Amino acid sequence: MIAEFLAKAKENLEDAEQALQEGRYNASANRAYYAAFQASIAALAQESITHEKNPHSWVQAQFSERLIKARKLYPSKLASYLMDMQKIRDNADYKTLMTSKKIAQEQVRQSKEFLSSIFSRLQP
Repeated sequence: MIAEFLAKAKENLEDAEQALQEGRYNASANRAYYAAFQASIAALAQESITHEKNPHSWVQAQFSERLIKARKLYPSKLASYLMDMQKIRDNADYKTLMTSKKIAQEQVRQSKEFLSSIFSRLQP
């Protein structure tokens, strides 16, 4: 389960970067969020924290509360990344406002930082 979600995270980050290069900023924002989300699932599973359906709010809360605040396994600045990134993804997917290049770039940057932290811990 861990390896599979890490592979999905890596694939989605690559897709986010490619979409960004191609000027598809909404798609980039979407894939960048899912990369971080799937990496979070892997990080939680590594600590035997799992949920059958992996609802977004549950994954976000568990990652922040249990892996950052309680266990201090990841930097505290990552605590808000998932919720913030989901807001950008929701806007990209469900609102009429188009995602700008600047916002997509920041979304990809945060996703890279998030994945880097998780990958360095799970794949030393």
